[in-house]
Amino acid sequence: MLTRRALIAAAGTLATSPALAQDYPAKPVRIIVPYPPGGATDVLGRLLAPRIEQELKQSFVIDNRGGGASQVGTQAIATAPPDGYTIGLIDSAFTINPGLFAGKLPYDTLKDFAAVSLVATAPLVLVAHPSLDAKTAQELVALAKQKPGSLTFALPGLGTPVHLAFEQLRLVAGVEVVAVPYRGAGPSIADFIAGQVQLTFATVPSILEHVRGGRARALGMVGERSPLLPDVPTMAEAGLAGIDAALMFGIVVPVATSAAIVNRLSEAAATSVRTEPLRRRLEELGYVAIGSTPDEFRARIAADIAKWSRIIEAGNIKPN
Repeated sequence: MLTRRALIAAAGTLATSPALAQDYPAKPVRIIVPYPPGGATDVLGRLLAPRIEQELKQSFVIDNRGGGASQVGTQAIATAPPDGYTIGLIDSAFTINPGLFAGKLPYDTLKDFAAVSLVATAPLVLVAHPSLDAKTAQELVALAKQKPGSLTFALPGLGTPVHLAFEQLRLVAGVEVVAVPYRGAGPSIADFIAGQVQLTFATVPSILEHVRGGRARALGMVGERSPLLPDVPTMAEAGLAGIDAALMFGIVVPVATSAAIVNRLSEAAATSVRTEPLRRRLEELGYVAIGSTPDEFRARIAADIAKWSRIIEAGNIKPN
């Protein structure tokens, strides 16, 4: 007997045959962003949509669906008609949530979505308050080992990429640092700048002016080097390989969407983020343009789910 998912997939395949896909898109396309307006995923979507419109000669409209640590909007992507007219722009929570909410998600991250393209990443930077006697990542590790449990680390929320980067830092460096959780990046960075906590990971745009103004000291990049902070080494270059919780952003669609439409969307997204002036604008905002193939993004999703599930289990991380 065919399962419900198999029946939906079969119907979707018939509805989006290669012949019909040649005319895609024939009407406006909705991009579900599983967050309220204003965040990094929403900003990326609003920059990307007009450029994809130029590629595919059709309107792409942002639909913000915040709530449930991105679960509300992500479920809306999974249950949308698989016709290519509802797509989703997801971020790292897409691959973190399966480990964080094991067995409790209203969708199956690996089975209910088709990967389209990893469109961009955004590195994090490890920063220390200038009052801390550590000018490099290795000096920080040495200090933390000399004074175990004395250093404090601001987290903008449990289960966030910053939290997972922190857990990787503890495991890789073998240090004991006290985590101080906050409800959001704004309060965590404010207390860090005020010297209430000594360390944090932050996105480059959120901390750049503080680094330039001497209110924060950048020690290492999680991900690749940033042209906005060209003198700051990667964590691997700083001797701490294995810390790789950079933010990622990608496009997914309901699983039964035809391969022809998936490929058309993937090519348009890749061309969009790699073409000026969008590529340069993304760089200015701290993103790194990628534009992967569906197969590459599918492999990245599976690898990240496995990796974050291990880190979450090792750190005994529980959702708020």
